[in-house]
Amino acid sequence: MNLSTLDLNLLLVLHAVLEERSAARAARRLRVTPSAVSNSLARLRAQLGDPLVVRSGRGLVPTPRAQQIAPRLRAAFGEIAGAIEGDRAFDPRATTRAFTLALSDLDQICSLPAIARAYAAEMPRATLRVVSVDHLEATGGLGGGDVDATIAPAHPLPPGHHAADLFEQDSVFVVRRGHPCARRRLTREAFNSLRHIDIHIALGRGGIGNRAAVEALAAQGLHREIAAAVPTFSAAAVIAANTDLVAAMPRRIAEALARLAPLTLLEPPVAALVFRMQLVWHERTHEDEGARCFRELVIAALRDGPRARGRAAEGTRKKPSGPRDSRPTSRSPTR
Repeated sequence: MNLSTLDLNLLLVLHAVLEERSAARAARRLRVTPSAVSNSLARLRAQLGDPLVVRSGRGLVPTPRAQQIAPRLRAAFGEIAGAIEGDRAFDPRATTRAFTLALSDLDQICSLPAIARAYAAEMPRATLRVVSVDHLEATGGLGGGDVDATIAPAHPLPPGHHAADLFEQDSVFVVRRGHPCARRRLTREAFNSLRHIDIHIALGRGGIGNRAAVEALAAQGLHREIAAAVPTFSAAAVIAANTDLVAAMPRRIAEALARLAPLTLLEPPVAALVFRMQLVWHERTHEDEGARCFRELVIAALRDGPRARGRAAEGTRKKPSGPRDSRPTSRSPTR
């Protein structure tokens, strides 16, 4: 038999009859008339070449063919019902699902440990998959279906995207230990005389934070002569530690890398840039209970961390936020 020629509603009727052992009870369950059930059984009998059920006393008894079919129908319709109803009874401690988070190397170093600890405690049987921002961009972004969420600076969101505030982070500059600028305060003139390392996280291009930083520096009369461009903060740190070049990066990654490489942190010559970081996800996963639980886990892990400032409350932003939300703020270099 060609399955494409079979009316699958007939199998739904047979499934109800086999469970109820009565055409009348099956009709009530399906909210149709008993004659509709009888007509459906007649059509299915003709197509399968088997009586399927026969009357015995006041009920119906399945034939051997129907007995063979019954457990498979039960499993098939159970799967279909689960697919339609979704993950309503999601149990974080029992789930074996995999959740994917796109992170720059900054958050792989600074945010991932707290996320991993929370994940191991709250979803001990699930799989945490971390991919790069390059991977996120190359697979169609959050709407592409491969990534559940990402951490990014606050910016106007495209339609169908949502965000929750996580924390704020300010920026510093890193140079090698013993660099001439490390012995004195970094002035505007000294800054403009230096050669810089640029960091292009997304497919070899400057991302949201990079573009915002360039604009903010230019507004304060600062410019950068770019001597090198790299895809990660760690690569920028390695170059800075071995040359006279300087790299700008968030303070928390600068402090972490300075523990591993001979680097000195320099405060900016103007008010430090402060970026509001968010967890961002797509409408595709917004109503999914498992994805919601995963997002809450990430938000709580980073909100409660020692480097996080402010409160993070999951919210929705289907419309782009205004310019005020998309720009870094300024604050004194002293934290």
